[in-house]
Amino acid sequence: MAEYKNPQQEPGAERRLLLVFVLTFVVLIIFQPLLKKFFPQPPTPPQTQNQPVPSQPATVASAPTPSAAAAVTTNTVTTNTITKQAASETETVIENDLYKITFTNRGAQVKSWILKKFDNEAQNGPLDLVNPAAAQKFGYPLSLFTYDETLRNRLKSALYVSSNEGNLSAPAKITFEYADQDLVVRKTFSFDHTYVLNVATVVIYKGAAIFAAPAWPAGFGDEVTPASYAAARIDYHSDASTDRTALVFPNFVLRLPVKNISGGNTIKGPFEWAGAGDQYFTAIFIPDDPATAAMVTLRYSMEIAQKPGLNPVGASSKETANVDLLGTAVGSLRGPTTQRMYVGPKELAVLDAVQVSTIKNDSPDLRGIVDFGWWGILSRPLFLWLKWTYKHIVPNWGWAIVIQTLVITIALLPLRITQMKSMLKMQRIAPQIKSIQEKYKKYSLRDPRKAAMNEEISGLYKKEGVNPAGGCLPLLIQFPFLIAYYRMLGVALDLRHAHWTWITDLSARDPYFLLPIIMVISMFAMQRMTPQAGMDPQQQKMMMWMMPLMMGFIFFNLPAGLNLYYAETNLISIAQQAIMNRTKLGREMREMMEKRARKKEK
Repeated sequence: MAEYKNPQQEPGAERRLLLVFVLTFVVLIIFQPLLKKFFPQPPTPPQTQNQPVPSQPATVASAPTPSAAAAVTTNTVTTNTITKQAASETETVIENDLYKITFTNRGAQVKSWILKKFDNEAQNGPLDLVNPAAAQKFGYPLSLFTYDETLRNRLKSALYVSSNEGNLSAPAKITFEYADQDLVVRKTFSFDHTYVLNVATVVIYKGAAIFAAPAWPAGFGDEVTPASYAAARIDYHSDASTDRTALVFPNFVLRLPVKNISGGNTIKGPFEWAGAGDQYFTAIFIPDDPATAAMVTLRYSMEIAQKPGLNPVGASSKETANVDLLGTAVGSLRGPTTQRMYVGPKELAVLDAVQVSTIKNDSPDLRGIVDFGWWGILSRPLFLWLKWTYKHIVPNWGWAIVIQTLVITIALLPLRITQMKSMLKMQRIAPQIKSIQEKYKKYSLRDPRKAAMNEEISGLYKKEGVNPAGGCLPLLIQFPFLIAYYRMLGVALDLRHAHWTWITDLSARDPYFLLPIIMVISMFAMQRMTPQAGMDPQQQKMMMWMMPLMMGFIFFNLPAGLNLYYAETNLISIAQQAIMNRTKLGREMREMMEKRARKKEK
């Protein structure tokens, strides 16, 4: 089955973008030797513990709590003479300023989880985090997962007795109970004024407490396209992790992409939080006892329409796509489970406020859920700065990006000037370098006398005060900022459905592709205006086409916020380059290149 990759959130996207920049830089360096025959040349994972799925439900010897076990004693009783079942299906609604949750007593699970502050993808109402099509097939949130499929279906279909019905306002508490001949279940949920709720469950089956984990089984309601499904991940935080970021920094957040997830696998603790999420929303379990916690990874396949609103039933193969649904179930291996659960947006300020006291080696909160990638040390401050700009200068995310981009581009101007000076110095000594190379060209690379050539060139560099890497170093310094900004905009929830001029959603692609087109055209102009040291006019023309087309291909379907940043960066750079070309330094460089070009034409 083909996998649909989200160009913005797919793991390693920032690495590939960095690779594009590096490869382009390498091409600029080695371009001349490669074209000797055609053109005249100038002088110079985390390791997780996957457990096999048992064929029978796991049991434990310890007895459940008296309130949960009701009339059952785990050591001696094998059947239950007390039954507790509802006569009909009822609903209970829990509501606060952030959400509206609708429970059904059938399965004691959630039918609807509406986030009041966020629009759905059609932008015609609030977002329901329950994916209706997926939930109907594979299970609703807060259902219970057991390894025994028959028992699992019983737990989902049973009519529980609810402690409350109708509408409740948080803070509130609701308990669901069920009992028959060999099964006793108790599920308790407590709510306050935040996105966090308390979950306590216990299942007694044939006299013993079993592993029955509360679950968020199948995706989220904002997943409506193949790309949005492909953005789904399963993450968990482990203080015991030995993983490293860039082989250096400790990494306590382990992220599982779709291709590394098998449905029904069990990851044992200790972990401090774990759950599933997509680009902007998440459902995270926070166990009270990380050492006894276990997470079951859930993965299903479903056919959806390529375009939202199209019914996949009866549609052609070109109009539908198979997508992967991810979910998790987290509970205690000892049976009875007590934990907290965060269900809501991947919003930094909100996640930072959720304290996780069991985390000792990292920030004791949920900030690790937001994946800023390799350059998180830069991406996070950039986002906080962008948010400050939005709150205190201009209340529009698009214009906030425009202002921040202007400041960043101007701040990097000294690097551009340094690069240009270094290129000019290399142009000045190019004839001398060529003379030295001609002097030693009769010797092979293995000849010891060839080393004398390198010594002479190094001496020339030292005498003239030229740093061979001077033209490259400013570019390398800019790369982390470019990648950090790329990643920051890719995970910024605030840009979701944010409007700017003709753009209705800065987190989605430009509906008219105007920003990508502006970016490509501006890159053509930049390549034409910027002097290329060590490259004759014919080679410069080839690079003028290669770079813009390559970047246009990459950014064509990326979010409008990213294209706005890069397009504006290019436009500001054009203005900077136009001014620099009129300086003494710029005029000298261009005159030198034109003089060399005239010599080659003769």
